[in-house]
Amino acid sequence: MAKILTVVGARPQFIKAAAVSRQLSKHGISELIVHTGQHFDDNMSDVFFREMEIPKPTYNLEINSLGHGAMTGRMMEALEKIMVDEKPSAVMVYGDTNSTLAGALVAKKLHIRVVHVEAGLRSFNMDMPEEINRILTDRISDLLFCPTDAAIRNLKSEGFDNFQSKIVKNGDVMQDAAYFYIEKARRISTVIAEHSIPERFVLATIHRQENTDNIDNLKGIIDGLNRINKEISVVVPLHPRTRKILASHKLSPEFMIIDPVGYFDMISLLNNCSLVVTDSGGVQKEAFFFKKHCVTMREQTEWVELVENGFNALCGSSSEKLYGSYKAMVSKESDFGIDLYGEGKASEVIARELLEWL
Repeated sequence: MAKILTVVGARPQFIKAAAVSRQLSKHGISELIVHTGQHFDDNMSDVFFREMEIPKPTYNLEINSLGHGAMTGRMMEALEKIMVDEKPSAVMVYGDTNSTLAGALVAKKLHIRVVHVEAGLRSFNMDMPEEINRILTDRISDLLFCPTDAAIRNLKSEGFDNFQSKIVKNGDVMQDAAYFYIEKARRISTVIAEHSIPERFVLATIHRQENTDNIDNLKGIIDGLNRINKEISVVVPLHPRTRKILASHKLSPEFMIIDPVGYFDMISLLNNCSLVVTDSGGVQKEAFFFKKHCVTMREQTEWVELVENGFNALCGSSSEKLYGSYKAMVSKESDFGIDLYGEGKASEVIARELLEWL
């Protein structure tokens, strides 16, 4: 029987892998999961795996809180031993973390085929560590699952037609996960009642270092959100580290700040909000999955099809542009029936393709 070794390192990757794992099992493909520990998360307890219906990792390497070089190197060292012992038919990696690159590099050097889910995405910003990880992983992958036509165009423009790799458009596995978990979120999430969140609200998230660690960017964002909050309630799940930065620079949010939320609470907020404002790549897509327009506090996005089709507006960190984008998007009407990400069948495409390919 074919055996896939899946390498993941962050909670969002577990959610993506869960969607694929369900289909691998359904199609009779054996899988073992390695958690590098890159993003240490207290919430990833037995309850997390049980509620999310995610297979528990076979291995947990507990490698975190290191610089990029040390982290990637230690991951490679540990992964090499596991791959030599387990002898998988292929190694599957997701997205653009250090775990992604470490898994792909080790597999390639051991002559094990590499499968990259979310291949072909580009921000065209080489200052982002994620951009380096995704470009290098794509180049050494044997089977590249692309979520969008734009991702395929990126690979072709980089010469992938001349490489010994196979490109498949499968859609976005996060849409599979969102559709799978929304009913459970409706049943168990209490976040809206718990915080007395009004019927109409804007959901905002801020986490990228280019925004949280740049005081000018952060000031522009806080000013813009404060201005929006005068017209409609703004709700921001915010990491304690960012709260401390706000306090140290005497920035005064006038909107509602709540503690970081789990996945079920997050999709409940997404499902009930009037508009999304974010600097997260994943949240941009999730806004679309739940038929919400989005304002993105970045200068570029990997999800260009959302901008091209009018579901997303880029505003950077300017207070004026943020407010202007909010005004343009909050009452906008769009056809969310367009199929951009596979309509919840991306994982099934992966499983069927692997069955033929392995």
